[in-house]
Amino acid sequence: MKQPSQKIFSQNKTFNIDITGLTHEGQGVGKIEGFVVFVDGVLPGENVDIKIVKQTKSYAVGRLVNIKNSSADRVKPFCPVYDKCGGCAVQHMSYQAQLDFKKDTVLQNIRRIGGLQNIKVNNTIGMENPFKYRNKVQYPVGSDKGDIRIGFYETRSHNIIDSNLCDIQPDESNNIRDVVRDFCKDEGIAIYDEKTGKGLLRHVMVRKGFKTEEIMVVLVVNGNKLAKSDELVNKLLEYFPDIKSIILNVNTRNTNIILGDKNICIYGQKYITDYIGSFKFEISPLSFFQVNPIQTEVLYEKALEYAGLSGNETVFDLYCGIGTISLFLSQKAKHVVGVEVVADAICDAKRNAEINGVSNVEFLVGEAEKVIPELYAQGVKADVVVVDPPRKGCDQLLLNTLVEMQPQRIVYVSCNPSTLARDLKYLTEHGFEAKEVQPVDMFPWTGHVESIIWMQLVDKNK
Repeated sequence: MKQPSQKIFSQNKTFNIDITGLTHEGQGVGKIEGFVVFVDGVLPGENVDIKIVKQTKSYAVGRLVNIKNSSADRVKPFCPVYDKCGGCAVQHMSYQAQLDFKKDTVLQNIRRIGGLQNIKVNNTIGMENPFKYRNKVQYPVGSDKGDIRIGFYETRSHNIIDSNLCDIQPDESNNIRDVVRDFCKDEGIAIYDEKTGKGLLRHVMVRKGFKTEEIMVVLVVNGNKLAKSDELVNKLLEYFPDIKSIILNVNTRNTNIILGDKNICIYGQKYITDYIGSFKFEISPLSFFQVNPIQTEVLYEKALEYAGLSGNETVFDLYCGIGTISLFLSQKAKHVVGVEVVADAICDAKRNAEINGVSNVEFLVGEAEKVIPELYAQGVKADVVVVDPPRKGCDQLLLNTLVEMQPQRIVYVSCNPSTLARDLKYLTEHGFEAKEVQPVDMFPWTGHVESIIWMQLVDKNK
């Protein structure tokens, strides 16, 4: 079909389109004379008026002007700045519809990219109460005409949207932000400007232990000290007695990376604690810890179920972070080997094993695609392998080694359905069968979905 001309894409013209689907990020998909258009804030089955705000050779981006035919799944967003903030992409969709959408996203990726047509994909496990679920928030700090803004970035920009309330964060996080904002305003604290690299306060991070109620406040600064920090400490403690740790994190680099490597404790201890199941974890400013502790427990219990352990197995936990899954697996495994490239995370993992009295785990620093081939060359094999890779998925060298090693089971935890499908395709073509997929909603009101997959080594004798 002939593509529309440049003239048709005039930004002054209103186009009427039918929304036929959603991208994995929750953007609506429609077409103008066969040309693909992406639109925020719309749902499948809706007929809408849009204006084009961007176009390339292969697609266009539209701005919603009017909804002419509304979907039955449409709900009123609960956030007053939802249409500007880039945090939650699908607040206009009912929660049940979100769960269905996430299941379908996983299913379609596995079918289209993985070529697996008959795999069992369960319904997405959602939350009973999908609000205030995040145990960590990182607020960028900026200023606009002298006004201090502490909030979230606008969609596809670094403009900070300020709001007094975010309903996916605990109340303490919202309120601590307000106290820090007032302190900076009253004391004339210089706010960091990412364009010039000048100013002091860059980010405010708040972490909360959901089971312990312990709170950590991290102030990311472009320097080694914060003026009148004692006064801020006293003010925070006055309002929030559950604060156990206040940290200055030093980041003087001109970078989009939020946290620097140096931490200065200005109150309390250098960590807070929380539990996943019966396991206790120490969480420092730089620790990776799943942000939804309620669903994390659901996810890890499913990983333990899919691992099918009897107590005699050696298990590899790859991309193990601070050892959270490793400790869960240790309950039913003979021996667990965790591998993680971040040295600080391995230090945390060893400490977490120690404080929980777990002795049948060991942790190794290095890239999984290098460590595992070396172990296998030394004759060290796993009966069960658990992988929880970053969004890019597993390295090809690692997948090759797993195929050679032939563990009885692979449990794959994924935050990216497309790279998951790619890796499943390879593994199913090389001796493994994908038995079952369980999507878990770790991030309600966003397009993100976590999945956990049980893969079994095919018995060639059958």
